Amino acid sequence: MIVGSIDVIVQAERLRDGSRRITQITEVVGSEGDVIITQDLMTFQMQGEDDQGRIKGRHEGTGIVRPKFWERAAYFGLERELSEALDALQV
Repeated sequence: MIVGSIDVIVQAERLRDGSRRITQITEVVGSEGDVIITQDLMTFQMQGEDDQGRIKGRHEGTGIVRPKFWERAAYFGLERELSEALDALQV
């Protein structure tokens, strides 16, 4: 029931400098028995701190260029936007 209801999990985290960042975007792919199968689409990679102690970093794609929910995005006419968002993570 969960697999049929959730396409994407967006994880927000408070970092040690007090800021909040999206740290991971994960797609729910399916299930095998009682085990839910997921794959990460994006993660936040910390690269250190600036002079004021704020966390520096960047969002990086995991190489998944066509997630399972692609057809659903196409149904709503959003495949171009999804493709651009995933391409931007690969830079």
